[in-house]
Amino acid sequence: MSSANLEPGRSPKIPISVLVVIHTADGQVLLIERADKPGFWQSVTGSKDAVDEPLHQTCVREVREETGIDIGSAQVPEDQLRDWSIANIYEIYPAWRHRYAPGVTHNTEHVFGLLVPLDIPVALSPREHLQYRWWPWQEAADRCFSPSNAEAILMLPRFTGLGT
Repeated sequence: MSSANLEPGRSPKIPISVLVVIHTADGQVLLIERADKPGFWQSVTGSKDAVDEPLHQTCVREVREETGIDIGSAQVPEDQLRDWSIANIYEIYPAWRHRYAPGVTHNTEHVFGLLVPLDIPVALSPREHLQYRWWPWQEAADRCFSPSNAEAILMLPRFTGLGT
């Protein structure tokens, strides 16, 4: 497919993205169901808006856009967003390649964790997601359609001390 298939007025997506595993201290993980693929559950993901956009800023923007959670607020201080220093390179699903420049077939996804309070309100972007649910981390990993997302969730104890 070519970039002619992009939505009018949209530039091709940058194939550098973030995956943010949003979790509580007791190991509950937030998953959101894609509006364009019902039944596909995932963590917050999103591409950079500009090549020079810092990954941290991409996380802040995507989390706010997709969940309404405001990183840097009193409820979710900025230091609760942690770079796990993991980058996954994967083939972009053919169904979504039209969003990228012609010839782009792979994306580099940088993994972050975000600790939030148990009672954090979630407000989805209805254009992007149908519903959200909190699941224990092992169950959340089982529900993800993306293997890299599932693997990231399974690493939660390593980065949080959960279960130690």
